[in-house]
Amino acid sequence: MDEIDRRILNALQVDASQTNAELAAAVHVSPPTCLRRVKHLRETGVIQRQVAIVAPEKVGPSLTALVEISLDIQAAERMAEFEALVAGEAAVLQCYRVAPGPDFVLVVQVADMPAYHALAHRVFTSHANVRNVKAYFSTFRSKFETRIAV
Repeated sequence: MDEIDRRILNALQVDASQTNAELAAAVHVSPPTCLRRVKHLRETGVIQRQVAIVAPEKVGPSLTALVEISLDIQAAERMAEFEALVAGEAAVLQCYRVAPGPDFVLVVQVADMPAYHALAHRVFTSHANVRNVKAYFSTFRSKFETRIAV
């Protein structure tokens, strides 16, 4: 990855909806070069996907929770089992294995507190290997960013 690839990635992280011509002009390369490089970045998995970022408050009631999960048994297969369980839940936006402290931290987006309780019962309290659940509920989001430094 060279400086041109980095400029392309930075520009796409700001606005992935721009045309190839706009992107090429922004990063100071020809459109064919830009197209070839973006294609290569996709094929090699550097660019995983392009998405629209939706403002939760614009689409209805929403509640964001940061949830710490500790498991009773931390064997690799039990950790993978839990990850597979939460991967199937649309409300779980992100799942991180962390250390030290809890085993996982989840970012959860649900409609309201009853929806959180239903998720907690279905995924956390009914799962035999979950020892502890600690949830923090967002009262205000002061920053949200998806860009990573490249």
